Amino acid sequence: MRRIQLPSMDPALVSGEIGDFLIDTIRGAGATGAVIGLSGGVDSTTTAALAKHAFDAYNHEHGTGYELVGYLLPSRTNDSSDTADGRKVAERLGIRYETHGIEPIVKAYRTTNPEALNQFDKGNLTSRIRANVLHTKAATERKTVLGTGNKDEDFGIGYYTLFGDGAVHCSPIGPLSKRLVRQMAEYLGFPDLANREPTAGLEAGQTDFKDLGYRYDLVELVTEGLHQGFSAQELAAHEQVAPLHERQQREYATLYGAPKFSATIAMVDDIVRRHRIADAKAGIVHPPMPRVTLRYETRDAP
Repeated sequence: MRRIQLPSMDPALVSGEIGDFLIDTIRGAGATGAVIGLSGGVDSTTTAALAKHAFDAYNHEHGTGYELVGYLLPSRTNDSSDTADGRKVAERLGIRYETHGIEPIVKAYRTTNPEALNQFDKGNLTSRIRANVLHTKAATERKTVLGTGNKDEDFGIGYYTLFGDGAVHCSPIGPLSKRLVRQMAEYLGFPDLANREPTAGLEAGQTDFKDLGYRYDLVELVTEGLHQGFSAQELAAHEQVAPLHERQQREYATLYGAPKFSATIAMVDDIVRRHRIADAKAGIVHPPMPRVTLRYETRDAP
């Protein structure tokens, strides 16, 4: 059976390529630096660390003053540990940061959007509020808004809010899968956050695994397989996909009482459906990404 190839990277090389992209983006915009929403998760942490290192190196060489500012914007659904982790990241990086609770703003929308009562609509509303705050902060300081979405989430299955966390000026880690983002986080000195459970923080107790029913290593395998010419049926029976799916469904059943997908083909079909949605969303808003050097090779599932 033909194997699915997954990308590998040299973190030092790729971090430099992303850093060059960030400097070019800031210079091209005539900006004074960038703002970023810090959640304490691996994606925002990695993006912030890449930007800070790039700005520091460029400022030292050219005598400029590019600045990265972090914003922590918790709502009622965020766990307090998320905010604490975000604050620790900002302090470890030595960047200016601010914390602003946005729950009063969310509640204010009851006057104009009383229909947004279910958690799905309210969660997306919360994400769009955060985007508005970040863009207003950026505009008043002539800064660029950095996206924190990775390849699996943004371009694999479109797991983000259009005009919310997807409303950014650029997408520094957009070419990197969740697996590679974790590798980059470890390289940049954040091994403690590299394997943090992914959560959008838009509802209490939410995790990406609970919502989706599978983890991002499966998203990467399936979407890479699609791009390499495998059909959905071939992927469902593939020796790299089926055992991993079965293992994750056992884990899901242990955590939540029953597996979300009883058959591998149902899981693959769900990823294919979401991938089509991701393509459609990217056709509306597609922030620029860096070109990075990746080497494709056959890799066994973890």
